[in-house]
Amino acid sequence: MSETSQTGGRVILVPTPIGNLGDITRRAIEVLSEADQIACEDTRHSKPLLSHLEISKPLISMHEHNEAKRAGEIVEMVKAGQTIAVITDAGMPGISDPGYRLVQACLEEGVDLEVLPGPSAVITALIGSGFPCHVFRFGGFLSVKSGKRRGALEQVFASGETGIFFESPHRIASTLKILAEIKPDARTCVARELTKKFETFHRGTAAELHAEFEGKKAKGEIVLLVDGSN
Repeated sequence: MSETSQTGGRVILVPTPIGNLGDITRRAIEVLSEADQIACEDTRHSKPLLSHLEISKPLISMHEHNEAKRAGEIVEMVKAGQTIAVITDAGMPGISDPGYRLVQACLEEGVDLEVLPGPSAVITALIGSGFPCHVFRFGGFLSVKSGKRRGALEQVFASGETGIFFESPHRIASTLKILAEIKPDARTCVARELTKKFETFHRGTAAELHAEFEGKKAKGEIVLLVDGSN
């Protein structure tokens, strides 16, 4: 029997809405309400959500710069019998967000770990794009360096799969330019502000979307999808 089985402590990863607060699940609310403490990527960002849910719990800051250290501390809390819920600013912890190091620490130390299903910008954008979804690759955030961005986009066509990336609104035009240079007729989708009031899906060829976004100031959170099969 593991130490955590005796104490009852555990870590629970809880996905949170990527935009629309109505997407929080009943199970997520229940876990957050019953947890001893909540680890947040940014406590200032998470407080409005928790306030909306009328949940008041001690908050722990756990972000990319302190996750390695914080993971050990959270494991010790769990061994002492506490249940720690983990949330990030939006979506599933661990997907281009803190969470991976904590999961590894839990597995190494044999503490109980649970992952709740929930909102994901990756899956939402993939289905909404209309691109092949039986096989795809998620590349996380594209590099700020144009050469690395080009390499990541070229890999999509080499794989023949649907490629999914997070991209900054400040770089989307330049990224679409690179994509249009590689394969101007590539089926492309720019998904903006998913689940929010001004959600938009821009679909077309790489050349068409480059023309649409060039010279414009894009806003909001963006998911870029490329059909690598065509």
